[in-house]
Amino acid sequence: MVITNIADTLTRGIENVTGTVSETFFEPVIRLGVTGLARSGKTVFITSLVANMMDRGRMPGLLAHSEGRILSAYLQPQPDDTLPRFDYETHLGAITAQDPHWPDSTRTVSELRLSLKVRPAGLLAGLQGPRTIHLDIVDYPGEWLLDLGLLEKSYTQWSEETLNRIATRDHAQEFLARAKYEDAKAKLDEPTAQALAAQFTAYLKSARLAGFSDCTPGRFLLPGDLAGSPVLTFAPLPPEPAAPRKSLWREMDRRFEAYKSQVVKPFFREHFAKIDRQIVLVDALGAIHAGPQAVEDMRQAMADILGSFRPGQNAFLTQLLMGKRVEKILFAATKADHLHHTQHARLTGIMQALTREARDRAQFAGAQTSAMSIASLRATVEETRQHNGQSLDCVRGTLLDSGKQAAFYPGELPEDPSRLLGPARDGVEKWLDQDYQIMRFAPAKLSLKPGEGPPHIRLDRAAQFLIGDRL
Repeated sequence: MVITNIADTLTRGIENVTGTVSETFFEPVIRLGVTGLARSGKTVFITSLVANMMDRGRMPGLLAHSEGRILSAYLQPQPDDTLPRFDYETHLGAITAQDPHWPDSTRTVSELRLSLKVRPAGLLAGLQGPRTIHLDIVDYPGEWLLDLGLLEKSYTQWSEETLNRIATRDHAQEFLARAKYEDAKAKLDEPTAQALAAQFTAYLKSARLAGFSDCTPGRFLLPGDLAGSPVLTFAPLPPEPAAPRKSLWREMDRRFEAYKSQVVKPFFREHFAKIDRQIVLVDALGAIHAGPQAVEDMRQAMADILGSFRPGQNAFLTQLLMGKRVEKILFAATKADHLHHTQHARLTGIMQALTREARDRAQFAGAQTSAMSIASLRATVEETRQHNGQSLDCVRGTLLDSGKQAAFYPGELPEDPSRLLGPARDGVEKWLDQDYQIMRFAPAKLSLKPGEGPPHIRLDRAAQFLIGDRL
């Protein structure tokens, strides 16, 4: 394992030499990784970001734009010919159509290159002409990011942790009963292995729908061409240290190791290890609505996610010898438009508290981190309504399920995040003082002026944090 890790590090370093020299002396490249946990709006984020970078009328928080230094922005062919292109035009058409709808989620890695013609700032402004900076946006599923944590675990460790974590979840009971029933020391029977994997996959799908974040292995949810293969035909089992060769336990162990070496490691080596800026989108409101256990699961997932990164500064020699490090990481709570703006600071505070452990670890390693609340595409408007003698700050939009307009008051988030995180850590099943509701809104019909991108909330500030220093 140690020798393999050293070899992987050296290989990444060699692969990065050419790219690093080219970026340093010619046209700089910013590789921005975009991922999100379940239903966080990753596709909409990328689409709106690119649209607003090309038509920057709604981007005053991006300093290079407010200073008038971005002269143009245009799409170019992506540098990696082996990756699918992010289907920007189709996704933009979905949200800007006469009858707008949310675009389909992407289910694998994709890439898009946005090139910016930028005039230098400061002392260099009078000495240099405009330069081209490439923003390579790498889109990948959040479930695959969580998989990176498996690299440090054995099958025994993963099984014990998983079975303990899901022991009290109602939608896991059918799988747990099957896992305890099977004799793991018995000779491998392929239909039994397939049945266990199918039931565990069914649990993972239910957990994701219920608002839980840590749904690994991620390829069980997004199998692609691997569907039905042995590398996806395993499940956690109670430990059997004396299980003989060719037993169910030993085969599950072997397939778990194959999953790490043949699925997870190639993703890390070919895509993840080359990222130098990262945004992690989080549906914090959805987790709060799902209850305390989903919030605690999300908090733990945030800490696990950071363990997958190699944070630090990308000095020239560091890139040559060790490969790229992730310099900046933004944790963004999405769907801020589901709340009145008076509650946005509270949502940001909850996001900061959820990611406190993860951010502290990254900052100690030299990376910059931040947490904020955003809406990649604003789907609502705000209004205040009277109800039982009280003024309620509401949002109004088109309901996704019925197509009807509705005003909605989601409940008031606590000013002190510990009011949520404390019960979540203690393992309570329901919020004691209030239910936090959410609604599913359809995108609003847009009427854009020339030079304007789609309406958003703090997308410009997110862009400034992630790439502003490189512009």
